[in-house]
Amino acid sequence: MNAASPIAALLEERRLVVDEALDRALSPDGAWPPTIHRAVRYSLFAGGKRIRPILVLLAGEAVGGERQDLLPFSCAVEMVHTYSLVHDDLPAMDNDDLRRGKPTSHKVFGEAIAILAGDALLTRAFHLLAEVPDGWNDVKLRRRITATALLGQACGTAGLIGGQVADLESEGKNVEPRDLARLHQAKTGALLAACVRGGGILGGAGAEELERLGRYGDAVGLAFQVVDDILDVTEEAAQLGKTAGKDVAARKATFVSLHGLDGARAAADALLEEALAALAPLGPRGETLAALAWHIVTRHA
Repeated sequence: MNAASPIAALLEERRLVVDEALDRALSPDGAWPPTIHRAVRYSLFAGGKRIRPILVLLAGEAVGGERQDLLPFSCAVEMVHTYSLVHDDLPAMDNDDLRRGKPTSHKVFGEAIAILAGDALLTRAFHLLAEVPDGWNDVKLRRRITATALLGQACGTAGLIGGQVADLESEGKNVEPRDLARLHQAKTGALLAACVRGGGILGGAGAEELERLGRYGDAVGLAFQVVDDILDVTEEAAQLGKTAGKDVAARKATFVSLHGLDGARAAADALLEEALAALAPLGPRGETLAALAWHIVTRHA
């Protein structure tokens, strides 16, 4: 996608907003004990695209939500995502040396500090969501609690953690298509879908709007991982910001290994159509979410 395209400009504007909010939400480098805060900031500000927190903002804005009500959840999901990357890169997991184009946390700070940095990010995510502003009414409070519970479920054993377990246990094995889809829906899709649903909840979506956002989030969440599988075999490390070809080397179950490159691309296209169909009744309010879905499926890194 052209760097000057409207969606690219929108993503950059929202990324800067999220980065500023993340900076405010964290302790400074020099806070006691300084090593852990340096490690947290090193991974969180290593250059991520902020797709997940931007999904929160766009979903919430599509149903009339205000940015100040959406940003804490946006920051929380990015903290959860980054914690998962820090732990995923550890020697006991994927044993990777590169993330977001930089040495992984355990390569810079050692394994023990990397583990604790991931723990700190996950803890701060839910601490942040528990910091309720004075004067909030019951409606906003209920929305925050509902979105927080949704995030907890998405990153628990039914979602992210469960998907990581299934991913580890599937290495080198023959996996059925249904099991592969479930694995990816948990490992990657659950958090992405929670971003969309959480943004909708915080923005005050009605039942029908929330159902449509949910279907969009499910489709985009799975499509994101399908495209990741494709990029792992078609792009170089310099473009990916992480080690290329790791899935093949580890004999992981992926859409490419199961369906081939053409089959994986067809699956991504079908999921894009599902996402766009879910948004269609929202009309102009869904246009930015639709553009982001196109961006996710057609990206090259």
